[in-house]
Amino acid sequence: MNRTKPIIIAATIVIIIAVVVSSAYIVQETEQVIITQFGKPVGEPIVEPGINFKIPMIQQANFFEKRFLEWDGSPNQVPTRDKRFIWVDTYARWRIKDPLLFFQRVRDERGAQSRLDDILDGETRNAIAKHNLVEVIRSTNRTPETSEFLLAGEVTAGLDKIKFGREKITREIIEAAANRTLELGIELLDLRLKRINYVEEVQKKIFERMITERKRIADKFRSEGQGEASKILGDKERELKKIQSEAYKTAQEIVGKADAEATTIYAGAYNQSQDSREFYSFLKTMETYKTTMSEKDWMVLSTKGDFFKYLQKQSGK
Repeated sequence: MNRTKPIIIAATIVIIIAVVVSSAYIVQETEQVIITQFGKPVGEPIVEPGINFKIPMIQQANFFEKRFLEWDGSPNQVPTRDKRFIWVDTYARWRIKDPLLFFQRVRDERGAQSRLDDILDGETRNAIAKHNLVEVIRSTNRTPETSEFLLAGEVTAGLDKIKFGREKITREIIEAAANRTLELGIELLDLRLKRINYVEEVQKKIFERMITERKRIADKFRSEGQGEASKILGDKERELKKIQSEAYKTAQEIVGKADAEATTIYAGAYNQSQDSREFYSFLKTMETYKTTMSEKDWMVLSTKGDFFKYLQKQSGK
């Protein structure tokens, strides 16, 4: 009997500790809790951090996130108002606003993701189907400042004006979906169009059109460049001829002045004394000999000609 009593006391202590441990639970700052009893929620949601207690084995603590959660949609093929088929990929941020309602409607995050797929994909499809493609891909009517649109007369070529734009369409999707998600205890914080792309058939035509447009712009640049090059070459030729003409004019003026001065000198020298004229005649004749005869030349001269005069005198001596 004395041995049985300590065992009973120890077992009782163990049972009490197990009951206390199984009944206590800790709520973190990033968590909120719903207590269920036989699968049905009881009491108010616990949203404050700290240690709390429940009935062990009867009640269960269900933990939910307080932080922002992510929803990443799958790309969907959606038609626009102007019958353009595009792939739309979206993502969103949400949080559990009413954990009790959230638990009653979707049970957990997996169920919430499934319901968000239906709601957000559906509202995205509805919004895009009500607008033309240009409204979906543009946010403002800002004039692009890339070189291809700065050509003369092509500032806004190929760009239609928009009334709504991507931002307003996104807000329209959020407003339409937010009312539906609140019924699930979910607050929709934001939604964005992550990517928009054409279907493959349309994409090929778009690429061909872009290539043609870029070639046209390149040809226009080449044409303008060739025109500028021709203008520069023409200016160069004109300047070159002008310089050559002025240089030739200056050279001729210099030659004319030199000839005039030489003629004056020759005339002055010839009009001086008989000895000077004779010396001048001798020099000019020597120059003529030098320019007209070489060592290999044979000449037949008359003794009565002026050309042989100085040679005759030289041989007479």
